[in-house]
Amino acid sequence: MRRLAAALVVLAGCGEQTSPFKQPVKLAGKLVPADTLNAGRVAYLQYCRACHGEKGDGKGPAAPGLRPPPRDFTQGSFKFGGVLDQKLPRDEDLVRIVRGGLHGTAMVGWDVPDRKLDEIIQYIKTLSPKWREDDAVGDPVEVPPDPWREGREAQAIERGKLLYHGFAQCLGCHAAYATRQYVYDASKATLGTGTTDFRADMYQPELKDSEYGVKILPPDFLFNDLRSIGKGTETHDLYRILVAGVTGAAMPAWNPVTLPNKEADIYAIAWYVRSLLEMKGTRAADELRQSLEHQAAFVPPPDDATK
Repeated sequence: MRRLAAALVVLAGCGEQTSPFKQPVKLAGKLVPADTLNAGRVAYLQYCRACHGEKGDGKGPAAPGLRPPPRDFTQGSFKFGGVLDQKLPRDEDLVRIVRGGLHGTAMVGWDVPDRKLDEIIQYIKTLSPKWREDDAVGDPVEVPPDPWREGREAQAIERGKLLYHGFAQCLGCHAAYATRQYVYDASKATLGTGTTDFRADMYQPELKDSEYGVKILPPDFLFNDLRSIGKGTETHDLYRILVAGVTGAAMPAWNPVTLPNKEADIYAIAWYVRSLLEMKGTRAADELRQSLEHQAAFVPPPDDATK
């Protein structure tokens, strides 16, 4: 009899653990039924716990061996949410991340049934108080038609190279892919002042602080896979990331109105970065690296005031 009573207590405890939600919960302005959250918790433990941890804190049993570390859902911060103002992503953005995965990480694309995936997403929202705010979710990045398509791609790449090394100063974090003379000329042409203060190792990315408790190395486009870029949608995805930024990291959000030609310039940078990604692993990439390594010494031009 005592054993039976003890077994009933254990079973009752298990029931409470598998069905901890007794009432609907308001998340991101939407009331989510308790049944959905309980089902989501069970599926989360099945699919996600090993990396993200039982509590969603990124400390699952597999986490110590993973770099970059798994996302800590309790922070309520998602690098590639793809929304404005670096707010929380929409459900469809989370679906995109889960379905497509994050290249170069342990987060592979998951083929989870649609209903089960929605339940998991709703449960994940319970792990951070940020989702309890009605206005927590950001507006999506509107991606306009690409003005460079249909024969103007080469012009886009050249324009993007100029902006990357000049106006946008992407080489402040990422690697440079042009000579010091070109960087000087590009910054002179787009900013009015030629850059002569070069990083000591400007042909390598520079380690940056983040909000995730670890330093993040920005990608080298001739070496790294980009996290949230799909095959065949590269320019579209790069546009989204450039405008949304990377939440919690050093990558800022670029408002198109801050660039001389607005959306066209965002697309131009996207086309240039895409051209570097396509060069990765080729002889052309090796030749570019070698030419930069053996470039002629940069001699700053005379001060404009002496003209």
